[in-house]
Amino acid sequence: MRAVVVGAGIGGLAATLSLRRAGHDVTLVEQAARFTEIGAGIQLAPNATRLLHRLGLLDAVAAQAARPSHVSFRTWSDGAEICRYALGRAAEDAFGAPYLLLHRADLHQALAAAVPLASVRLNTVVVGIDQDDESASVTTANGDRLRADLVVAADGIRSAPRQWLFGADEAVFSGTAAYRALLPADEVADLDLPDLGIWLGPGRHFVHYWVRRGELLNVVAVVTAEARTEVGTEAKAEAETAAAESWTARAEPGEQLREFDGWDSRVLDVLERAGQVFRYGIHTRVPLARWNIGRVTLLGDSAHAMVPFQAQGAAQAIMDAAVLGDVLTGATPADVPDALDRYVRRRLATATTMQANSARAGDDFHLPDGPEAQARNARMSAYADEHVFLPQATGWAVDVLEDRRS
Repeated sequence: MRAVVVGAGIGGLAATLSLRRAGHDVTLVEQAARFTEIGAGIQLAPNATRLLHRLGLLDAVAAQAARPSHVSFRTWSDGAEICRYALGRAAEDAFGAPYLLLHRADLHQALAAAVPLASVRLNTVVVGIDQDDESASVTTANGDRLRADLVVAADGIRSAPRQWLFGADEAVFSGTAAYRALLPADEVADLDLPDLGIWLGPGRHFVHYWVRRGELLNVVAVVTAEARTEVGTEAKAEAETAAAESWTARAEPGEQLREFDGWDSRVLDVLERAGQVFRYGIHTRVPLARWNIGRVTLLGDSAHAMVPFQAQGAAQAIMDAAVLGDVLTGATPADVPDALDRYVRRRLATATTMQANSARAGDDFHLPDGPEAQARNARMSAYADEHVFLPQATGWAVDVLEDRRS
């Protein structure tokens, strides 16, 4: 069977590998002229690393990663620990796969290296997707027509195929923006930071963790649009800046320090030492009732882009890819529409729930000082007293390849 995958991000690469593993001929189409190092840190929980193991890639990915011993939640003003949960060896033993922290580019490179170059078409823009009862086709900007039995749209949050399939539907600004930076480990060695720290404060939260074998500290500082400090620009321009979605937009010098004024000195030290800081608006997608029509389906962010506050965006895309390969193992061209229905039934509810849970986590992280934050901290502390792992860890034990609902 022939498949075309549109988009060579994490979801598209994972889908390509899963479909090839299922025995199919796959062409991967990507509009970028080359694979480049973009983005920063990414967390992979056991529900994702278990699947990387099945693809034969876990060793390559883990070799570039850091393995946190725990995650520590802290208060914004003085860094007092609210609670902590085990990761490291305890999580690997409990869930059968490790919790890894790594640079997004390292994960992307490991996935890309497993895809034969002959299967990849870079610098190729897709301008249309068509289908009939017998086949589907992808039309490129230079006029090529790639015929296939299946088309997978894994082209991210700004997916054009999503609109072609389901009508006008724009990405939605989440009301939050993030500052991100990478610092060499020796520049923050004196700060005694936890392996994975999440600092909670009014309208903001601050996350840091090691990547690239512990050589770099990844920093993500999130602010709500309403909480952003005016820095001499008009309110409208400020809101537009906050909402801008870009991996390469640079923050103004000192902007991140003004946003986190009054926070614990360790947070401010990290932000001050960060050097170049990038800023991007965080966007999501409204949940869909279905992801597929006929021989064409969505996957990853094109289907269920979510805020990153439970660190599951990439994991959910990898899980999509695994299930897609599973339902298409042994499939013939005539089987594709029914197989895609099964794929969506097995994945849509879980991914949609994760979208909602991630949004709620952001709200919880940003509660104002006072009774609400105190109640949250007490609730988190009480849960940690009774449980070894994070609340969302119940989902880490789920094996999507053993969940074969009809």
